[in-house]
Amino acid sequence: VVLSIVKNGGQFVTPASVNPCNQLQSIAQVEGLPPAVSAYLKLAVADNTRLAYQQDLVDFQRWGGEIPTQPETLATYIADRATYLSPYTITRRVVGISKAHTSSGLPDPAKHDLVRTVLRGVRRSHGRQQRQAAPLLKLDLLGMLPLMSGSKGVRDRALMLVGFAAALRRSELVALDVEDLQFVREGLIVLLRRSKTDPEALGRKIAVPLGRTHACPVKAVSQWLELSQIVAGPMFRSVAKGGVVSAQRLSAQSVALIVKGYAQAAGLPSVEFSGHSLRSGLVTSASQAGIASHRIMAQTGHRSMEMLNRYIRDANLFENNAAGFL
Repeated sequence: VVLSIVKNGGQFVTPASVNPCNQLQSIAQVEGLPPAVSAYLKLAVADNTRLAYQQDLVDFQRWGGEIPTQPETLATYIADRATYLSPYTITRRVVGISKAHTSSGLPDPAKHDLVRTVLRGVRRSHGRQQRQAAPLLKLDLLGMLPLMSGSKGVRDRALMLVGFAAALRRSELVALDVEDLQFVREGLIVLLRRSKTDPEALGRKIAVPLGRTHACPVKAVSQWLELSQIVAGPMFRSVAKGGVVSAQRLSAQSVALIVKGYAQAAGLPSVEFSGHSLRSGLVTSASQAGIASHRIMAQTGHRSMEMLNRYIRDANLFENNAAGFL
């Protein structure tokens, strides 16, 4: 539920005076429902998704749109935003506007053929490939390790090696607690309690083997926990000046900044890297090393080959290339 709505005569309606963008303090802000119901409604949508819906509606209102809106108005909004926004961003905005209607029991203008056709025209006219962060390859990661020093360096070494070896998304990496780690003879077992593809939190265990070189993620984690004296709670935390480890969990954005910072220090184009570069780096490096696709999927948790193949195709562009005989 995106908008604050009021129950009236057994139906949920949106008051005409409601400003949707000012009512987005909670995605489950429904009056008259028991607290437990409202709580579960809120938990049904991830915080990042809720924030995205809010941003979509804010932009729509700034443009002059209102909820509810008509298909003609939404189509005009799409055409106007197409002059400077990517088709991917516009499509996401339409999803947010659509959710604002459907969650309030209102007709969905996004399903109208006019809106769908205009969106298709925008994609055909302005379509471009969605930008992907560059993968942080194994050799590049190894080259960054000597640049890490001090308490932050110990933390960053553990963060980047585990993020790479377990192929974690940045949100998954910072969500790890010490309780999610199990040291075993073969290495480390990481319990991923929730992920993008596991919204119901069924959980998944990821094996991180002992490294055969100095770049061992298991040893790096042990060194960080020993230095920080963290025995419970968030595993990766902010480190203040003087090496003081706080109780504050790192944000997902912090992972991106850490990766970019070491990329720049190593002489790599930092603008091309992001927090996702660790995950894509494992996929690309493993593919280049000849690891079978099903084994890579077991590590990454990909449910289909479609997304995985996007990385594998780029990694193997020069393998058995048709022009190689020239």
